[in-house]
Amino acid sequence: MSDRALVVVRAGALTTVQDRGRPGHAHLGVPRSGALDGPAAALVNRLVGNSSDAAVLETTLDGCALKPRSDVTVAVGGAPCRVTVDDRPVAWGAPVRVPAGAVLDVGPALSGVRGYVAAAGGIAVEPVLGSRSTDLLSGLGPAVLTNGTVLHLGRELAPYARVDVGPRPAPPAELVLRVTPGPRADWFTPEAVRAFTSRTFHVSSASNRIGLRTEGPALARAVDGELQSEGMVLGAVQVPPAGRPVVFLADHPTTGGYPVIAVVRAADLSAAAQARPGTPVRFVAVRRR
Repeated sequence: MSDRALVVVRAGALTTVQDRGRPGHAHLGVPRSGALDGPAAALVNRLVGNSSDAAVLETTLDGCALKPRSDVTVAVGGAPCRVTVDDRPVAWGAPVRVPAGAVLDVGPALSGVRGYVAAAGGIAVEPVLGSRSTDLLSGLGPAVLTNGTVLHLGRELAPYARVDVGPRPAPPAELVLRVTPGPRADWFTPEAVRAFTSRTFHVSSASNRIGLRTEGPALARAVDGELQSEGMVLGAVQVPPAGRPVVFLADHPTTGGYPVIAVVRAADLSAAAQARPGTPVRFVAVRRR
């Protein structure tokens, strides 16, 4: 057995294996999944010399701690945090060489929500439907990490990046989501449609990888009947009976029975992945391209 592996010392609140996901299986009821902050995951992979589709670890709020069985190059990105090796500070957002047996500690997020840890060679778990991603909704992919989990690594294929730090946008102080109205905007009153794109909502603490839930004004329905279940896409803004919009993220269901008032531009969803509870949210209507 190869000693190219990481042992999980501290799993954190929710740490999962993620890559670019498994798109193209919605007709089978399988969500896309994958890293919620795709650009952050791609950057840490690039910093350690991996391809952009290599599997990384996605942490949630309080980070994780890992011990490599052999020397390995890692990079930590996404939500800014303190990073140490055997209690000594090392760089965040840059390649770091971690000796065998040392403890890499990824601390709590100083801002934002989700951190990403790439190791040279990538996390080498068995792919399911072409992806190594953990899907919390369907249960596909590797299990959520627990203390003592052993994560085997692939072979290093390229030299790591020679940079001091990889620049990344700061987590949002205000989340602005561009939306294309519809397909069920006519299920809401004109006042509700106006409120959706003119009032401020806030990120709910009930948000997760399935959806970003909001708190704020309730959107009143113009149609009280039941909606037959229909297909859902990444970024769909569904409105449950309570009237508070929910933005569907990577682990969203593939069908749903509540009306979708709009769909968020895909380019804005990485910022949604880093929006903490209480962050103001504004939906801005844009024309279809």
